[in-house]
Amino acid sequence: MTPRQDITAWRPAVPGVTEVLHARFTGHRYPMHVHDSWTLLIVDDGAVSYDLDRHRRGTPGDTVSLLPPLVPHNGSPATADGFRKRVLYLDTTQLDASFIGPAVDGPDLTDPVLRARIGQLHTALARPGDELEAESRLALIGERLRTHLRPRLVPAGEPPRGVAQDLRDLLDARLREATTLDQAGRLLHAHPAHLVRAFTAAYGIAPHRYLTSRRVDLARRLLLDGQPPGEVAVAVGFYDQSHFTRHFKRTWGVTPGRYARTGAAR
Repeated sequence: MTPRQDITAWRPAVPGVTEVLHARFTGHRYPMHVHDSWTLLIVDDGAVSYDLDRHRRGTPGDTVSLLPPLVPHNGSPATADGFRKRVLYLDTTQLDASFIGPAVDGPDLTDPVLRARIGQLHTALARPGDELEAESRLALIGERLRTHLRPRLVPAGEPPRGVAQDLRDLLDARLREATTLDQAGRLLHAHPAHLVRAFTAAYGIAPHRYLTSRRVDLARRLLLDGQPPGEVAVAVGFYDQSHFTRHFKRTWGVTPGRYARTGAAR
């Protein structure tokens, strides 16, 4: 079977939803990557197998999968025929950081009512003029997700911060800049090799892959906003358009230009 990557993506005018993605993949495998938003996923055909926080997960039957922001995950077809999925990327106005731990522990939810509501929201988001309906459906979905997750109580006071967290904060703050490990080591008073080991052990992804995936994540939004791929490449911190295209296609299976055209077609 010839691998297929069919993608439609757009940014709706609905607060709380940063992006909508509909995709059909047969052979593409997502590498480990992160998003700065919540990923709310339903699979309409086939199944997806993925790793989240070093645990193997999947999307059997009619489950709903909720992947938290900044937690590395990958993804690949769990069947020979691939999968067809619909994804909503939700910002933290819908779910705050207190829900991340419960979502990591149990990302796959079996809830026919929730799944039906998500499908109805996708339908509303695809129809210009139905933004109020979409907002109403999103409010009910957010409420049901929060009921499922039931965040654990967090003790008062800020938890201890390790060098891995410090490095992640630094990479996030300098997302569009060229930061070397030597520079990071001097700022954080740690040997570069220790930074790499600590970061990879803490988050399950190497620092360079984390930074690249954050840049690709930001690039998707700029592309769907209509910025040319060449300008986006520089804006998010890639060396040039060729460098950008190589990493974007590795993650999403299509070129930045093709990804952008799916939004423009809408």
